[in-house]
Amino acid sequence: MKNDYPHIFSPLTVKNMTIKNRIVMMPMGTNYGEQNGEMSFLHINYYEQRAKGGTGLIIVENASIDSPQGSNGTTQLRIDHDNYLPRLFKFCENIHRYGTKIAIQINHAGASAVSSRINMQPVSASDVPSKEGGEIPRPLSKDEILHIVKKYGEAAKRAQTAGFDAVEIHAGHSYLISQFLSPITNKRTDEFGGSVENRTRFCRMVIDEVRKQVGPFFPIMLRLSADELMEGGNTLEDTLEYLDYLQEEVDIFDVSCGLNGSIQYQIDANYLPDGWRSYMAKAVREKFNKPCISMGNVRDPKVAERILADGDADLIGMGRGLIADPAWVNKVATGHECDLRKCISCNVGCAGNRIGVNRPIRCTVNPSVLEGDVYKKKHVNKNCNVVVIGGGTAGLEAACTAAEVGCNTFLLEKGNELGGLASLISKIPAKNRLADFPHYLMHRAEQLDNLYIFKNTEGTPENIRKFHPNIIVSSTGSAPLLPPIAGLKDRIDNENHNIYSILGMISHINDFPKDLEGKKVVVVGGGAVGLDVVEFFADRNADISIVEMMDQIGRDLDPVSKNDTKTMMKKHNVHQLTKTALLEVKDSSFLVRGDGEPYELPFEYGFVCLGMRAQGQLYQNLTEEFSSEDVEIMNIGDSQRARRIIDGTQEGRNILTILEQKGYL
Repeated sequence: MKNDYPHIFSPLTVKNMTIKNRIVMMPMGTNYGEQNGEMSFLHINYYEQRAKGGTGLIIVENASIDSPQGSNGTTQLRIDHDNYLPRLFKFCENIHRYGTKIAIQINHAGASAVSSRINMQPVSASDVPSKEGGEIPRPLSKDEILHIVKKYGEAAKRAQTAGFDAVEIHAGHSYLISQFLSPITNKRTDEFGGSVENRTRFCRMVIDEVRKQVGPFFPIMLRLSADELMEGGNTLEDTLEYLDYLQEEVDIFDVSCGLNGSIQYQIDANYLPDGWRSYMAKAVREKFNKPCISMGNVRDPKVAERILADGDADLIGMGRGLIADPAWVNKVATGHECDLRKCISCNVGCAGNRIGVNRPIRCTVNPSVLEGDVYKKKHVNKNCNVVVIGGGTAGLEAACTAAEVGCNTFLLEKGNELGGLASLISKIPAKNRLADFPHYLMHRAEQLDNLYIFKNTEGTPENIRKFHPNIIVSSTGSAPLLPPIAGLKDRIDNENHNIYSILGMISHINDFPKDLEGKKVVVVGGGAVGLDVVEFFADRNADISIVEMMDQIGRDLDPVSKNDTKTMMKKHNVHQLTKTALLEVKDSSFLVRGDGEPYELPFEYGFVCLGMRAQGQLYQNLTEEFSSEDVEIMNIGDSQRARRIIDGTQEGRNILTILEQKGYL
């Protein structure tokens, strides 16, 4: 064990549960469940990787206590019937082999359910949607409330029977109990609404019923939104008041925050610093003197240690960080924190997949979420030379993977720096966390004796032939898309004009004034890149307009980023011009057209962010050059088509498939 982190690696006993260290895997939906709500073997593999990696306590994603009415998602776990017990028992058996303790979160979605999935109108405390534009639920009757209370107790008993070490009641994040606790969604006038005592009544009944079912020695955890971070919602001070009515039978407080309308705080946006929420757990802990979990973008073990040492919390919650690196705990414990594959909080493969488009979760930085890095046990059975062209994240992933299984690997990068677009974008202050991924890949590459990196080297056929390739990987990335718009190519990124692409902006990022109050900034392009520019200048008080040809800004963003962007633009009064096309670029204005006649948008600083274009010509050239030879050529990442980092990472790892197909593994 590393003595650098004595608090992280000290055990904690709560009732009859002793947790071997202070790291907790937080409950996060996965879409790995069977269609009938049963835990799948995908689930078991996924959680087992995190237990094997040293995690002290795993809290399994929320399980429905009353389906279909209370379910959220399409493949959510269920715990509302005894037929789910055998698989849950098998799961607990597997996880306990690693000395990891396990809890399961039990939940009723309330108004966060979707009628098209549950085939009925969602229910809640009142007829208030759980989010803007959400479905209107019907208020629960008292008899229905009593029925649901019983269902919580029965679910907790099943969890105990299955072998779980604790149970967590979800009372936050805009689910049913939260809908009773929050004045935003609880407009009742009976004994379940109005006063703080009345709004807590349902939750208190649930806790009491759970305690009745599981007995006095089984730990009960309560997850709460300590600050709802919405106008009219519960503040931290309000939560400390209402917890007076709830705390008696609670053994551990899981101190989260946010509702559906403030999801960027519930599922932390990437610009929020490590451990930013710890003050909330500290306040709850100091008042009630009970163990508390704190979370919030914790990636750095030094931050985790400090939170524990300062007494802000007793346990550190990590969610996406353990999706990214299942072995986070073991790496820190053995002094290998330089090998940590840190989550970059992009929310693309996790929240974006599951909440946004109903896919199973994946990860931008970890292409092996389910199975772990088992490929490292494989090794080539004959000599194989791999040449990778381009040292961005996709190219680095391909090169590292090939070298790790024994290929002689040569990476050619035409520039003098590795990391590609990810490294460049990370120079934007709000995107600094993005740099962690290329840094991890570069460190990983440095450890490999059979990976040779050549910077300032073009991937020409002549250079490639020097390495006698068996496999060539084209990973040449992308460049800003510059359509044939009048005046654009003459002026963009020209020192004589204040008109920039995203790359031009980054190259001048330290030159822009800190205060731009009254200055006009116009951004053409309402995708992720354009919004990065808007965010940068919004903090500098500029008068900003964003122009988008489609009917929606941020159409392809994940739900967390989309909500955060919407909030940011509202706060800074950003002018949003949708269904508006760029016609011409002038020295200090853009000529655009919406529904009517063309008009000019004057600016002090103009930005054209119309997406990225694949730089794929090399792939075509190599295909022709090596057409008569037994050389496999791959085209990955943005050089195939400009997309997200997650696509390139997965395609880089897919070199294993080529090696298998060609008989090298």
